[in-house]
Amino acid sequence: MTVSPSAEPAADRFLADGFDLRLHLQEYLGLDSQTLEQRLPHSRQALAALHPGGFDEASPERFYEDAVGTSHLLELADWHLGSCDYIADTIRVIEQAATGQVLDFGGGIGTHALAALAMEAVDQVWVVDLNPHNRAFVAERARRLGVSSRLHCCRDLDDPALPARFDTLICLDVLEHLSDPAGQLEIFAERLTGTGVAALNWYFFKGFSGEYPFHYDDPELVERFFQTLQSRYLEVFHPYLITTRLYRRQR
Repeated sequence: MTVSPSAEPAADRFLADGFDLRLHLQEYLGLDSQTLEQRLPHSRQALAALHPGGFDEASPERFYEDAVGTSHLLELADWHLGSCDYIADTIRVIEQAATGQVLDFGGGIGTHALAALAMEAVDQVWVVDLNPHNRAFVAERARRLGVSSRLHCCRDLDDPALPARFDTLICLDVLEHLSDPAGQLEIFAERLTGTGVAALNWYFFKGFSGEYPFHYDDPELVERFFQTLQSRYLEVFHPYLITTRLYRRQR
């Protein structure tokens, strides 16, 4: 399988097999198919078990870079495979706007980055992720899918290899993990081109039963976030009834 541009919509190609996600996980993690299927359903609990004593809200970057290891790969994979219809809709939203140089901030297992590479108007995709296992896994997936020349992985936005501005920015299921999401919105606004579009979502909630212990939910933090969003961005309509939204900078 490849993810080069074709007549088949990127979302449909994702729905077929997650861009070979199970096979890629087996090979990267050295697991047989039975062991993988046994571990996937328990991956969220395994990740949450790292929280007590391992997660410091004052410096979440160290947790995601050093502590979670490969646990995040399995947790994200289980979610993307188990919620494939929702993820496919996020890809459809991105396809409405994606063009040129694309930034996937907090790119995780690479689903949206690989989907973007299947879109005709996209030139290059830049994945930024603190977790070295995520970066290595996404780079390996791109190699196996024949698109490594168009996908680049970096630790953070200070990497000099990154373009100064992006035509498209993707940041999905990341902002609620940041200690200063409003500040991140300001940075994004400076990195978008004048006509650039950002695909964003957020979930500032720890869950009804505490199932999302890594999410920030401080009311003042959330208020600053929405104040910044409303002052710096204008929403762009799309027809899908999901949490992902499109924005461009206020002019």
